[in-house]
Amino acid sequence: MNKTRTMTTIAVLGALSFVLMLVNFPILPGVDFLKLDFSIIPILIGLVLFDLKSAYTILMLRSVLKLIFDNGGPGGIVGLPMNILAIGVFVTAFALIWKDRKKTSQYIWASIAGTVGMTLLMLLLNYVYAIPLYAKFAKFDIEQFIGVGKYLVSMVIPFNVLEGVIFSLAFALVYAAIRPILQKNSH
Repeated sequence: MNKTRTMTTIAVLGALSFVLMLVNFPILPGVDFLKLDFSIIPILIGLVLFDLKSAYTILMLRSVLKLIFDNGGPGGIVGLPMNILAIGVFVTAFALIWKDRKKTSQYIWASIAGTVGMTLLMLLLNYVYAIPLYAKFAKFDIEQFIGVGKYLVSMVIPFNVLEGVIFSLAFALVYAAIRPILQKNSH
């Protein structure tokens, strides 16, 4: 692909990722604020077509569009940086483990590594970043509501594990469907 076509493709994937980010839904009963979206699919497609840097560019473009057009207020402003880092970890696992070999076993290992990495990062970020910010600025103290430990174990861990599994399965289906197109157009 020439440079103009590459930049155009990255921009289109970023816009598509933003649109997919708007279509989100809770996956754990009773936990409406932890929502899943499929904005990672165009990011992973960008990884396959180009490289990790391009995937990160798509992620950042999606995130800037989200911040400008649908920031979600304080919850979105706290959650968006965490989402960027979580998706970044997941995509990095795919870049390091699966992208160059594209074997099923490597895909499974990348899925596991991405899910574990994302889950551990979200545990840490919730504990040191999100929980204190929500307590301070939104006057919502999770410690008084259900307790930090219970929140992390019963909500953050299950959500991120389930999210990683869903991301992995969804991209596997998409990749299988568009693989010939991606192989024909990738670098």
